[in-house]
Amino acid sequence: MEHHKHTLVLVRHGQSEDNERELFSGLRDPALTPRGVQEAGTAGATLRTLGYRFDAAFTSRLQRAQHTLALILAALGQSDLPVQADAALNERDYGALAGLNKTEARARFGVEQVRTWRKSHDAVPPGGESLAMTGARLWPFFERTIAPRVRDGACVLVVAHGNSLRSLLMRLDRIDPRHIEEVNIGTAEILVYRGDAASPALTRAAAIAPKMCD
Repeated sequence: MEHHKHTLVLVRHGQSEDNERELFSGLRDPALTPRGVQEAGTAGATLRTLGYRFDAAFTSRLQRAQHTLALILAALGQSDLPVQADAALNERDYGALAGLNKTEARARFGVEQVRTWRKSHDAVPPGGESLAMTGARLWPFFERTIAPRVRDGACVLVVAHGNSLRSLLMRLDRIDPRHIEEVNIGTAEILVYRGDAASPALTRAAAIAPKMCD
């Protein structure tokens, strides 16, 4: 089986109960839905078909990401791989929006205001975090703990959340803050980056949306 050296694989967790109900989740800790479990298994099967074997795995402190990672590793036959869970990879804190249905939030705060809170780089929901603030806690952890493993030749898997990954993509893909509103990551979507020992930069190699069987 081919070993993918100097490789970083990012995966968003499978569908959660809050995703299904269209609730702002943030630091809430909902479980995966049955569809989310299937999505995670499909992501793992996809990575297995592509020949991936991981040297290290990282995830957040929230169960939807941890369960997704466990299902992926099971599909790969790597359930014994040591996993580091860290709050730096947690979803952004949605503050007062957490637990609200998105339609309910638009009725309460206005369509444009909710869109700005959700998608922009700098807007801060009441009591929560902006995407910029999420990146400010995530990027140092990534640079200190994850990136060196990739530079040393490891194949590293990170399973996290829509907004924590969006904040990471801003750096990896050098996305202008004005354009981050256009970036979305689907549940269980796989993003692959490759690098080498000579450069700290990682380059996007693939984006894979696992095919679901309805």
